[in-house]
Amino acid sequence: MFKTIKNAIATPDVRKRLLYTLVLIVVFRFGCYITVPGVNSIALNEAMGQTNGIAGLIDMISGGAFSRFSVFAMSITPYITASIVIQLLAMIIPSLEKLTKEGGEEGRKKINRYTKIVTIILALIEGIGLYLSYQSSGIFVNKSFLTGALVVTALVSGTSILMWLGEQITNKGIGNGISLLIFIGIISGLPSAITMLWGLIMPQTGFSTTGLLIAIGIVIGALILVAGVVFVQQAERRVPVQYSKRVVGRKMVGAQNTHIPLKLAMAGVMPVIFASSFMTFPAMIIQIFVPDIVNQTGFLAGLYNFSIATSTSNVGIGYSIANALVYLLLIVGFTFFYTFATFNPAEVSNNIKKNGGFIPGIRAGKPTTEYLSSIISKLTWFGGFFLALIAIIPMLLRFTNLNIAFGGTSILIVVGVALETVQQLESQLAMRHYKGFLE
Repeated sequence: MFKTIKNAIATPDVRKRLLYTLVLIVVFRFGCYITVPGVNSIALNEAMGQTNGIAGLIDMISGGAFSRFSVFAMSITPYITASIVIQLLAMIIPSLEKLTKEGGEEGRKKINRYTKIVTIILALIEGIGLYLSYQSSGIFVNKSFLTGALVVTALVSGTSILMWLGEQITNKGIGNGISLLIFIGIISGLPSAITMLWGLIMPQTGFSTTGLLIAIGIVIGALILVAGVVFVQQAERRVPVQYSKRVVGRKMVGAQNTHIPLKLAMAGVMPVIFASSFMTFPAMIIQIFVPDIVNQTGFLAGLYNFSIATSTSNVGIGYSIANALVYLLLIVGFTFFYTFATFNPAEVSNNIKKNGGFIPGIRAGKPTTEYLSSIISKLTWFGGFFLALIAIIPMLLRFTNLNIAFGGTSILIVVGVALETVQQLESQLAMRHYKGFLE
């Protein structure tokens, strides 16, 4: 990895892309400290002294922007939700599915345009919801319509700016811009994690041997967790494929042996993100219409506590256990959904057959489809349960006295984005400095 970075800095074109990405990241972090107009800073510090539940989840992704109620408080979550909505609609609307698969560059631009429109609509709804939820907390200068319109406009504009920054990083920088913004937002909490570990070792009473052992245990556990995530993200099952001799144009192409790489976690971290959004959605709706739901009892209060148990321990253990089980099932279900949405065994089987290929020991056509489906199902079961395990373990640690700064979802996102960015950096270098990779 260090050699890759060294080669990137030495290559002028790649260096410009890295500097461009760095500048936009600085702009993002600077915007996280710009509070929206009409906010009372003193009341804001009191209301946001401790963010938990949904607020804590959004604050983690936004890099602390939510607790400061900055223009980037909603982060890029409306865009992620909009992308998921468009993907789901593409599976049930034939014209949209055709546009996605056969539209080419023009189709991609139209899908991107639809995603942006849905993002603005969702950001507007979420902005209004945030304003109504915190209106009674006194963090706004007044409760006039003008103040509300100003706050909502600032929040929607912030999300639009983040969407633009992500697009610019993707096109002119290095890596996936949206993923990088989430990555930077999460790792911005690294200093607080280091402070927490130092607080265990050196509390107010002086050096603590127990705290030192706990800190070492946390570091070792985090390293093991990261290593496991890297292993699963990089692991793949290679299905061998043989192609017989065939005529291409006026030439006879000889037999070839290749393989189909099938990753263990083909769906990536998307099932975890989608499951988290699905679990917290009821609480977001309830909190919009019942701002003081935390102090109430009844069915809505129970549904609210069940919904936020994913991201907080301030609810009963019964809610947490039920939430963890439903969360696990959702992650596994969404893993299957995304895997088979992105990999169609029947389509792959037909492509192999059309090109005169076959899997050794498996007949072409339907048997190949069934064979690939069987392999994908086994890999997806493992990948789904692995994702669920990584996401649930930190939820259980919340019932201890440890304040874990990074959850399972955070580690999955950080490791996944880091691996993807390094791979894109290597591909950029391969196009401009190919000789260095052959040595």
